Amino acid sequence: MNLDYTYSEIHQLLTGEAIADNTPIKTVFYDTRRILRGSNSIFFSLRGKLRNGNQFIQEAYQLGVRHFVVEQLPDKIYSDAQFTVVTDSLDAIQKLATYHRNRFDIPIVGITGSNGKTIVKEWLSELLKDDFNVVKSPKSYNSQLGVALSLLELNNKATIALIEAGISNPGEMDILEKMIAPTHGIFTHLGTAHLANFTSQEALKAEKEKLFESCEWVITPTDITVAGQTIHPDQSDLELSLKAPFKDKISQKNLSLALCAARQIGVASEQLKDKIGKIHGVTMRMEQFDGIHGNLIINDTYSLDSEALISSLEHQYAIAQGKKRVVVIGLENSDNDVVSGLKKIIEPYQPIETYFLSAGDPLPENLADSVILIKGNRSANMEVLANKLRLRNHQSFLEIDLEAIRKNINAYNDQLPANTKILCMVKASSYGSDATKIGKFLTRLGVDYLGVAYTDEGVELRNAGVTVPILVMNADIHSFGACIDHDLEPAIFSIIQLEELVKELIARNQINYPMHIKLETGMHRLGFEESELNHLISYLKAQPEVYIKSVYSHLASADDPSNLFAQKQIQTFEKLSSILKEELPYDFLKHLLNSEGTVHYPNAAYDMVRLGIGMYGISSNAEFQKNLTPSFKWKSVVSQVKTLSTGDSLGYGQAFVAKYHTQSATIPVGYADGFRKSLGNGIGSVYVNGNKCSVLGNVCMDMIMVDVTGIEAKPDDTVEIIGTHCSIQDFARLLDTIPYEVLTSFSQRLPRVYIND
Repeated sequence: MNLDYTYSEIHQLLTGEAIADNTPIKTVFYDTRRILRGSNSIFFSLRGKLRNGNQFIQEAYQLGVRHFVVEQLPDKIYSDAQFTVVTDSLDAIQKLATYHRNRFDIPIVGITGSNGKTIVKEWLSELLKDDFNVVKSPKSYNSQLGVALSLLELNNKATIALIEAGISNPGEMDILEKMIAPTHGIFTHLGTAHLANFTSQEALKAEKEKLFESCEWVITPTDITVAGQTIHPDQSDLELSLKAPFKDKISQKNLSLALCAARQIGVASEQLKDKIGKIHGVTMRMEQFDGIHGNLIINDTYSLDSEALISSLEHQYAIAQGKKRVVVIGLENSDNDVVSGLKKIIEPYQPIETYFLSAGDPLPENLADSVILIKGNRSANMEVLANKLRLRNHQSFLEIDLEAIRKNINAYNDQLPANTKILCMVKASSYGSDATKIGKFLTRLGVDYLGVAYTDEGVELRNAGVTVPILVMNADIHSFGACIDHDLEPAIFSIIQLEELVKELIARNQINYPMHIKLETGMHRLGFEESELNHLISYLKAQPEVYIKSVYSHLASADDPSNLFAQKQIQTFEKLSSILKEELPYDFLKHLLNSEGTVHYPNAAYDMVRLGIGMYGISSNAEFQKNLTPSFKWKSVVSQVKTLSTGDSLGYGQAFVAKYHTQSATIPVGYADGFRKSLGNGIGSVYVNGNKCSVLGNVCMDMIMVDVTGIEAKPDDTVEIIGTHCSIQDFARLLDTIPYEVLTSFSQRLPRVYIND
């Protein structure tokens, strides 16, 4: 979101009253979990069925928010904060969204239906992205609030928008149609979802059709017709959809709608043929995996707000394809009002069963061949239930806590001067956590830049839909074309490299392309020396093809504040960057600090800092480490427990021979996963049900054996390799290495499970 309003404009729009406060407002927040930096933002305190937004005002204030829209003034008023009081805060954010949408004269495609909205939107976006600058509803944001937030993503670069609209009650589409004012439409399917609040399916269809009253055309399946110009997918759309890497009929039907819409918008049929093989599945917000007894598990156990629940129910309904649907809600306590509110949200989706459970409650054992949605408060520990239902293929996995990453970024941000930008490094698959997943998450948080090592890493992020600026630190001369094609910003560290970039830009008739200059300040790895700056400056003044977006360097010993070399580097960087600033006719960003430097040298933050391993809760500074939350856990389970008699040997090479009656547990993790062979024979250990258990004998490629003598251990018990009892730093010390190497050595076959998204 990159709005260009002042607070006084928004206040006057919502209340009709003039106010003297011209603070720029760039972002709208309604959820404190999404706030990275609160400056230049406005917080809408929404009153929902399950909570009142006023209870989060203090947290929003602590995160830097100073402007609020509320229905009632909070108990605590801050002298430097502004409050806009409205009758209905949801109506207020919708009013702002309507005003914002009306500033744009571009095609707006409104998408509705009983199911398939999100996947049709995502596939249509894929088909359009090479020819249009697409703004689309994030995730499944199609509710009264979600549509408003989607429209507020519109920006001056957008050339088309794809906006979902979902309704549950009569009258809701009138509000959404007024906000979206679509110029074109797609009606995906008409089913029984949301039918509970309508007298008939025809009444539901009539309500949904309201979205298209002013549309030039509407794409629909062959079994649906709406007033106005209805267009059905033709035979070429249907045949082309069969060539996609999806074999189920529902996916093919959805894809045919997207293909038909793309043709109507102006994408040539030949282009669509080229794109069809690259269409990929849509990754939803929640984790989804195969469960025991033929069940499909949707694990969304990390929040229970109404918006998230509706989104999850929509997804469950869309993918069920005739299977039974079961909803499991975990609650800290069985408050009747909360349960009643949840039932009202769930009822329109008509699952076959709904269970409300407390922590530790079992799920009925006879559930089979069902799509099971598991939701709940974190305190209800529903992730434990979800894990028990998982069908074990590879039983070891990495758990990555996205909320911890957000908190860690905020902890670093608190060290920095106001308005310092943040660049997050996502190189090496974002330190083993999956660059595209983390890149998308960081983009939603609002970080200013992402950084990668190589061009192909940046291309992967762009192909995944990441739009935030990306700095490529090791862009070789053969990859400049790919950089330009994908709007990536290369780091330049030599004249030869710069000349090659300019040649590529001249060939493409392109000027003013952003790049970043790496300065040599003492690390002697890459960068321009002081003696090369005059040549660099002369070249830059003569070549309009490029301009400097930033200059930067690396500290060699940022983790050691007692080492005076870092101070010397800071002085050198200041000198060299000042020479460039004096000679060039424009300004640029300066950045020098990584995660460790941010802690030890905040006075050298300049315009931006680069956060890497610190995002994951790892710092060499023991005092600052207290502010961080570890984000990685490495977990597994016990496969089998064996009893060894005195003299029995175990594993390859008979490296362990029992000296007494011993119980061993086999764990499905080995050196192919990153649990190195050097951890064998008692050097390494894991925690089984919280008990430390040393490795027996040699580490195998795919498994280890550990000593569980004297403790309760049985198959499927939880095993912690890295987590509460053994930090990544502890694990690195056992390997005589550094946490960076541990994180980047995890095998790709280890599933990554993301929590708190």
